[in-house]
Amino acid sequence: MKHFVLVMSLSCLLAACGTQTPTVGTSDPYETSNRQTHEANLKLDRAVIKPVSTAYGTVVPNPVRIGVSNVSETLGLPSVVINDVLQFQLGDALHNTARFALNATFGIGGLFDPATIFGLEERNTGFADTLHAWGTGEGNYLVLPVYGPSTERDTVGLLVDIALDPIGSVLDPSLEDLPLALKFADIADTRYRYSDLYESVIYDSADSYVQLRLTYLDRRRFELGVKATQDATPDQENQAYSIYEDFYE
Repeated sequence: MKHFVLVMSLSCLLAACGTQTPTVGTSDPYETSNRQTHEANLKLDRAVIKPVSTAYGTVVPNPVRIGVSNVSETLGLPSVVINDVLQFQLGDALHNTARFALNATFGIGGLFDPATIFGLEERNTGFADTLHAWGTGEGNYLVLPVYGPSTERDTVGLLVDIALDPIGSVLDPSLEDLPLALKFADIADTRYRYSDLYESVIYDSADSYVQLRLTYLDRRRFELGVKATQDATPDQENQAYSIYEDFYE
C-alpha cells in the first residue's frame, strides 16, 4: 500500500510535466538553484565520490568489480521487463526475461554474463522511457543532489523505478538494501574507469554546468530517438557526442 501511495504522489508530481515545451533546445527555469546543486555535487565528488571510487577501483580486482556490476544489472532486469511490457515492447520483454533467467541461473545469480555470449545483450529501459512512450514530454532540466543531471520526467521515472523495484520487495529484510549497495558499487566502478573523461567535463570545461547539461540532454534524446538540443555550438555538440560514445555506451 505504501508503494501505491508513493506512486500516486509521484503521479501528482508528473502534472508539472503536463504543459511541456517541445523536446528541442533547453528549458532550464531553475538554473539558479540547479547551479547551486551542481556546485554542491562537485564538492561532494572531490571530497567523497572520487576518493571512494579510486579506492574501490584500486583495491578491488577488476574481475570482482565486473561481477558486482553484472549482479546489479541482473537484479534490475525484472523492473526492465515490467517497463518493456508497459511500453508494449513485448519482444524486448521476452529478450530481457530470457537474459534474466540465463544469468540468474547459469551466471550464478548474475555474477557472470553468459546471456550476452548467446546473443541476449543488455537492453535497458526504465519508467522514464515508459513515460516518453506514453507521450509525456521531458519537462524542465533539473540537477538532483548526488545523482546529478536529470529532467522532470526522468526524476519521476527514477523515483517510480526505486519505489516499485520488484526484486527489492521480495528479498529477505536483511538483504533489502543489497540492490542499492550493488548499484552504488557499480557507479563507483564507472566513476573510476572513466575518471579522466568525467573530470575533463566537470573540472576542465569553461562552464561545466552548461557542458554537463548539454551532454545529458543530448544523450537522453539520442537514446529516445528524438532531436538533439538546438542551442549548442558545433564544438559543444561534438564534445557531447564524444562523451556519450565513450562514457555512456
